[in-house]
Amino acid sequence: MEKNKNSGSALARKMAVSLVCGLAAGFAFMILREKLVASGNSGIWQTINDLLFQDITTEGAERALGLFYIIGQLFIKALQLVIIPMVFTSIALAIGSIADTRTMGRISAKTLFWFLLCSFMALALAGCVGYATYSMGLFNAHIEGLTEAAGSTGSNPLNVVLNVIPSNIVTAFGSNNAVLSSVFLAVAVGLSMNVLGESRTSTLRRLLGEVNDVVVVFLNFVVTNFAPFAVFVLLTRTFAIYGIDYLKPALVYVVVTVVLLFVFLLVAYPLVVALGAKQNPITFIKKIANVAVFGFSTSSSAATLPLNIRVCTEDFGVDESIASFVLPLGMTINMDGTAIMQVVATVFIAGCAGYTVTPAQLVVVALLALLASVGTPAAPGAGAVILFTILSGAGFVNDSALLAYSLILAINRPIEMLVTSLNVVGDAVASICVAKSEGLLNEETFNA
Repeated sequence: MEKNKNSGSALARKMAVSLVCGLAAGFAFMILREKLVASGNSGIWQTINDLLFQDITTEGAERALGLFYIIGQLFIKALQLVIIPMVFTSIALAIGSIADTRTMGRISAKTLFWFLLCSFMALALAGCVGYATYSMGLFNAHIEGLTEAAGSTGSNPLNVVLNVIPSNIVTAFGSNNAVLSSVFLAVAVGLSMNVLGESRTSTLRRLLGEVNDVVVVFLNFVVTNFAPFAVFVLLTRTFAIYGIDYLKPALVYVVVTVVLLFVFLLVAYPLVVALGAKQNPITFIKKIANVAVFGFSTSSSAATLPLNIRVCTEDFGVDESIASFVLPLGMTINMDGTAIMQVVATVFIAGCAGYTVTPAQLVVVALLALLASVGTPAAPGAGAVILFTILSGAGFVNDSALLAYSLILAINRPIEMLVTSLNVVGDAVASICVAKSEGLLNEETFNA
């Protein structure tokens, strides 16, 4: 335990240094870009961009090197590689190990309670502040030079219900966007193992356990050895490729959303831990910082899942059976940060497009945001894309709204990074509260 604690502290220090260095380097490159473009030396910046930051998968980037892009993508893909096997094996084993179906039902109910409570708090905060900002006329950006968004992702938010049960078992394991289907299969397998008993499923249990062990070893190796450098690369590239001009038209949206996200992260979550789990909120903030920084840098709840499980079990003392069930489930359906961003963004777009937003419409937007956030893939940038689902459901789809939506897509990457921090921290909060209520929280470990 002491070795794991020292290792975790060392990793936290490295991650903190990487965060600071990545932010500093990113802003330095941003300033360099602005100066080069302003002085007529955009060709020099283009060379730097092709060498370090260019997305080499885009059209016209055939000769670009994109070192930072390649390194960052290799790291993220190494983590995404084992998302489905980790989610499936951890949930199936967690449910399969609970012999008492009443206990399992109780844990599931408590998990959903904490998820919904935090989501309600997030939506209420975003709705109130968003409506107040809209009423003051601050959501009225002058949008110029943007191409109208087609919004091909629009669909009924209830489609997420249809996608829970896959029509083909291969599709559930063939894409990281089908995590909800994998969760359903894992629950079904876990329940079936309970019905059959340990004697008749011993081989399957051993197989799932060994696969899970292999996944954990692989992920610990990747995170411990490569995460700090990858965080630096990802942060530097993110801030370097966004010029200041992109942030000016929607400064109010950016400021309001960032402030709300920080308030919820640093006030609401610690308050839930203090009242719901009766634990020291300061200790919680200190220990969860590592997970929040990692989620911020990768902008992917799925990529952060392994580290979140490790921190919850080793640093907070959450029993492995609780963490293995709550955290993968939370990664798929508990998206507090995404819900906050989507509500504020929807009100901002409505203001830009000249729509009248009433409190009743705001309730509809909040419900749509809750449904849409559940169906949002745990991948970078997914929240802003799924945002069009809410716009369609609320009827905010005129030309001006689509232009404002284009602006959100252009500037939302830094915000999505902070959104991910909230999403993963919210999962940890739920696991701590559930573990405490079940008597499966080691308080000595939590306060160590």
